[in-house]
Amino acid sequence: MSEKVFLLPDLGEGLAEAEIVQWRVAVGDIVTVDQTVVEVETAKAVVDVPCPYAGRVVALHGAEGEVRPVGQPLITVADPATDGTGADRTEPTGHAVYREEERAGSGNVLIGYGTGHGGSRRRRRPRVVPAGHSTAAPATPLTQAAPAAVPTPASPVPAPAAGRGPASPVPALVISPIVRRLARERGVDLSTVRGTGPGGVVRRADVEAAPVAAATSAAPLAAVPDLPAESSERPSAHVGLAPTGAQDVVIPLTGIRRAIADKLSRSRREIPEVTIWVDADATALLETRAAINAARPDRPVSILALFARICLSGLRRYPQLNARVDTEAQRIIQSAGVHLGIAAQTDRGLVVPVLRDADRLTTAELAAELAATTTAARAGELPPARLTGGTFTLNNYGVFGVDGSTPIINHPEAALLGVGRIVDKPWVVDGQLAVRKVTQLSLTFDHRVCDGGVAGGFLRHVADCVEQPALLIAAV
Repeated sequence: MSEKVFLLPDLGEGLAEAEIVQWRVAVGDIVTVDQTVVEVETAKAVVDVPCPYAGRVVALHGAEGEVRPVGQPLITVADPATDGTGADRTEPTGHAVYREEERAGSGNVLIGYGTGHGGSRRRRRPRVVPAGHSTAAPATPLTQAAPAAVPTPASPVPAPAAGRGPASPVPALVISPIVRRLARERGVDLSTVRGTGPGGVVRRADVEAAPVAAATSAAPLAAVPDLPAESSERPSAHVGLAPTGAQDVVIPLTGIRRAIADKLSRSRREIPEVTIWVDADATALLETRAAINAARPDRPVSILALFARICLSGLRRYPQLNARVDTEAQRIIQSAGVHLGIAAQTDRGLVVPVLRDADRLTTAELAAELAATTTAARAGELPPARLTGGTFTLNNYGVFGVDGSTPIINHPEAALLGVGRIVDKPWVVDGQLAVRKVTQLSLTFDHRVCDGGVAGGFLRHVADCVEQPALLIAAV
């Protein structure tokens, strides 16, 4: 039988593996060219992977929750017109087993992806395969029941024995870590959710449609017994204490969370960073934004876009900060263009989408690109290529209601500008005390690429442009 093996493709710069979140097809299904067959999570995004072949699925290489290296088999498709069963082998219990060639590994890799992965690194998760179904990926039964207790297509499901009480509730079939996290964030009790996926697996859509469960983070206080009338003392309730029997919450460090941890840890290990800061009167900047938007209401400009324009002006004057250090070659590389990273908080964690050649954009174009990019990042729709290659990062942590921060540099960049919240504060203007819109600016920089004079000059230029936006025109 003619079979084609689709290998896990390169999903972006520096990505060597991906976790299988959800299979969209099963063994025996007919697929078409470019049909999405699996949803995977990389260190940067959740990605739908299409299959380049058409035919009948004869094997799925990897279970949901398993990490597969790039270049290793993902799915095997056979020509549906070819004679042959192509069915996978199953145990009498109905649980799928690996094919021998899958145990050994095909050894095929994509050109340029490397061959050093060998086998895949797997995290076991409870999984049930419905009667009459099987896949080429191993499934771990929830219980080690005798084979006779597992229903097959030829034997009906046994009825409960007479005299027994009602059956215990069956745990929800949740395989995806994303679904579990979403349920925790929304306060949804997974045991009450009816899964609509294959075999009753709970999907994200099921959690989003489920009613929010009542808060269970704290146990109710025990009833206080009535005391005799002559007693004026009553026991006090221990308000705010953790409930008895509370257990630790274990969150696997996977996907984008692991990528963030690795990158920030490397930044702290390698970069001798220094943070400096200054307060700036942003009253004139807010007035400038209001004037621009009043003149061009069809193309509004955000405060973040104006800060981006100011950063670009500063980097033109101080290009030493638009650089990276090549530690192996012992050299500093100053980038010709400014690829501006914008730190964005999403449901999946902190991501830094990049605006390529931001220094070539007008202020209006910057505003439009920023709006589109941050929206796509929060929706998880950015391709992995948009999340790498930055040369300088702008971080607006003021949206969280904080004044200042000492952020960690986004490795391998050399600097990061942070913007705190803009609030009313007393400020001296022409010798008189006044209430002004004040923000705190912080610059974290790699001391290997420059000294304090360059970093201080850049930050002072940024602060001056915030206080006097007309300086931007003079700097052009």
